[in-house]
Amino acid sequence: MNDSDEGAGHAAQSKRADARRNKETLLDAAAAVFVTSGVEAPVRDIAAKAGVGLGTIYRHFPTRADLIIAVYRHQVDACAEAGPALLATSPTPHAALGQWIDLFVDFLVTKHGLAAVLQSDNAGFETLHAYFLDRLVPVCTQLLDAATASGEIGPGLEAYELMRGVGNLCIGADSDPRYDARRLVELLIAGLRRPH
Repeated sequence: MNDSDEGAGHAAQSKRADARRNKETLLDAAAAVFVTSGVEAPVRDIAAKAGVGLGTIYRHFPTRADLIIAVYRHQVDACAEAGPALLATSPTPHAALGQWIDLFVDFLVTKHGLAAVLQSDNAGFETLHAYFLDRLVPVCTQLLDAATASGEIGPGLEAYELMRGVGNLCIGADSDPRYDARRLVELLIAGLRRPH
């Protein structure tokens, strides 16, 4: 391989990395717009927030459904990737679990609008729900196992059970200003901790 081949390969890798970053920026912008304006927000608002043209969005996501599904998957991936990072950087496994559940609550609140739209296409929604469980249950299991191994929480709590309970606490948070789902979730996580 000569220098020009190596340079071309490096340029192609760099271009792919840029494209991936641009797509992530676009998905982050779409998620933020969906939170404030709902999933029916104008695509031009998403383009403006991402700092790209409409053509860029349509090139990546030809339909609104494609964009919604991509945002959902992107958020699931971000939540999944945060678990091990929090476990590595938090003072205790219980603290990591609490921080991860906080991110999970953010995801659930954002996902709420996404889920309503996706339910019109049941097959697509079921596929995404399976993706959600496949990516997040193992991460929550890892956090629970670490907190159990450290003696901070007792054994026997399943990740799916905890995630379902947190999800149920988040229902209705957007329709009743007096209901503070995040506070109740914090109480739930604090209640898992064994007294010292």
